[in-house]
Amino acid sequence: MTSKAKTTITFYNGLNTIGGPMIEVAYRKSHILFDLGEVYRPELNLPDEKYQTLVNNQLIGDVPNFYDPELTGQPLDHERWTHAAAYMSHLHLDHSKAMNFLAPEIPLYAGPLTAKMLPALNEKGDFLLPAAGHKPSYTRPIIAAQYQKPIEVGDITMTVWPSDHDAYGATGLIVKTPDLAIAYTGDIRLHGYHPDWVKKFLTVAKECDVLITEATGFSWPEEKHEESSEEFTGPKNEAELTAQFIQLQNDNPQRQITFNTYPTNVERLLRIISDSPRRVVLHAARAHLLKESLNKDFPYYYLPGEQKFADLKPELAVHYEELLNDDHEFLWQAVADFDQLQKGGLYIHSNAEPLGDFDPAYQPFMQKLADQEIEVQTLRCSGHADEKELAQIIDMVQPPTLIPVHTLHPELVENPYGKRILPKRNQTITL
Repeated sequence: MTSKAKTTITFYNGLNTIGGPMIEVAYRKSHILFDLGEVYRPELNLPDEKYQTLVNNQLIGDVPNFYDPELTGQPLDHERWTHAAAYMSHLHLDHSKAMNFLAPEIPLYAGPLTAKMLPALNEKGDFLLPAAGHKPSYTRPIIAAQYQKPIEVGDITMTVWPSDHDAYGATGLIVKTPDLAIAYTGDIRLHGYHPDWVKKFLTVAKECDVLITEATGFSWPEEKHEESSEEFTGPKNEAELTAQFIQLQNDNPQRQITFNTYPTNVERLLRIISDSPRRVVLHAARAHLLKESLNKDFPYYYLPGEQKFADLKPELAVHYEELLNDDHEFLWQAVADFDQLQKGGLYIHSNAEPLGDFDPAYQPFMQKLADQEIEVQTLRCSGHADEKELAQIIDMVQPPTLIPVHTLHPELVENPYGKRILPKRNQTITL
């Protein structure tokens, strides 16, 4: 008599770090992997980002039978695995950067916006890790999953749901096997542009046996302020952030105002462009990204000597010198030459790079602006649920089993509705 097959869940990375989750769900001869990112730890000063270097430093998981054999030197075990697939929840590098390491024969799924934007982001080969045997600018094929339409991977079914994060097109995942239903949040929040999408996804997640959730909001108990940790200070939601962008312009009618945002935070940028009283001008590279991925045209400028983009409309170009001399007409994206900005100007840093104190480049960047006598306003709105919101998410799902990942302190996350599992790296669990 043979024992009945059981679903296994293996946790390869991203358990006690912010980012980098790599989780495998398997049943009989079928398995899937999510996500495919790299943990961000610039303080390691690694000599390179080769496959083995990243595995040795636990920046990616040591995942068998998914990586390209040209990188690992190990062929895929097709006798063990008849069906395989991978999924990425969103654009951020801690969830997508290693996607080119996936074996070419394994299909990779993502939401439609993620599938469309990633090749554009990697156009110069400086966004993703390079695929073996290809130019750095190569981006492996991504299948744009239709929302709420099941994807069959042998005995496993994946369904992609729209969600909300500060990466454009973020999604959540429902995984079903013959004996288990699993919800994976990716990165999630309730204070973004689409809380209604999140609530619909969580309604479906309530039918699952397991909730695997990011828990970034529990990462800094030692840094708590009166209301929350530094990650969650500032505007409480995206609408409030946009309103503050507008207010700063209204309060400073005769002052040079520049800004920057993170490239994948497209919806925030589109809202700023739509609502700003000044004419918003983007750096040409950002305008090109929006044109290539979304077919949208916006005013733009080039830095001196930059190569021109053929897809940008010449009539929307603004001369760089005009921006440098302006103090009332433009709100423009500053990406370089900060020593040429007007003294006494205002710069708005909105979750742009460098992202914060954990990045060695952050303090030198801020000092450069101070030396130029430029006032800095930091307008940030987290892409993650804080502790209160995460408790709400858990309450909406009421999971029989909760598995928190993507946090420095998973042990702080409680489950009033059932079990809580805190897996170790490379641990396989069976429920």
